[in-house]
Amino acid sequence: MFAVMKTGGKQYKVQAGDVLRVEKLAADAGETIQFNEILMLGGDETVVGAPLIEGAGVQAEVVDQVKGEKVIHFVKRRRKHSSKRTKGHRQKLTLVRVTDILSSGADKTGVKAAVGAGSVAAVAVAATEAKQAPAAEAAAVEGADDLKKLSGVGPALEKKLHAAGVTTFAQVAAWTDEDVAAMDEQLSFKGRIEREGWIEQAKELAKG
Repeated sequence: MFAVMKTGGKQYKVQAGDVLRVEKLAADAGETIQFNEILMLGGDETVVGAPLIEGAGVQAEVVDQVKGEKVIHFVKRRRKHSSKRTKGHRQKLTLVRVTDILSSGADKTGVKAAVGAGSVAAVAVAATEAKQAPAAEAAAVEGADDLKKLSGVGPALEKKLHAAGVTTFAQVAAWTDEDVAAMDEQLSFKGRIEREGWIEQAKELAKG
C-alpha cells in the first residue's frame, strides 16, 4: 500500500519503511507524528481525494533534524557601483521514517500532527487568526517598532514580519547573511532586504 501526501508545499509518494527528508517540522527526534494531508491511496484499490482523503493519514517517526546541501547564491547588481555578493544557504530539513499508512480513522488516533517549524508556520497561523479577529487587534503587537519606516515596508508586509517574530529595528539590524537568506526564502522577499538596504536603515532607526 502506498500514499501520496503533502507537506511543506511538496508531494511525496510513500510506503511503510520509507525514509525521506521533508521541510523542517516542529518535532524532536524519536517522536511519532502524523501527516494528515493525503491526496491519494494506492494498493488493492486506488482512492483519490477531492482534494484530500477524509480520515486518511501517514504516521512516521522523526529520525533527526538535518540540513540540506549548501546552495550558492550569487548576486550582481548592474547599477549599484557594480557591487556583488556570494553567499551560501543550507535548508533546514527533518528526516522521517514512515511507519504506517492509515486509510481511515487517522483523525481519532491522537498522534501529534506534522506541523512545519519556523517562520513559515507562524505566518500561516497568524493568517488564520487574522481572519477570525478584528483587523486592528490582529495587527497590534505590544512594544513593537514601526517597521513601516523601513523602505518598501507597508502594513501588509509589517504584519508578515510580526508573524515571523520580527518586531523591532534591533532584530533587523542584527540579521546575518544566513538570517537574510532564510527570511528571503520563507517570506518570498526575493532579495528585497538587500535591495532596499533594511539592515543599514534598521541600525540607524534603532539608535532613535
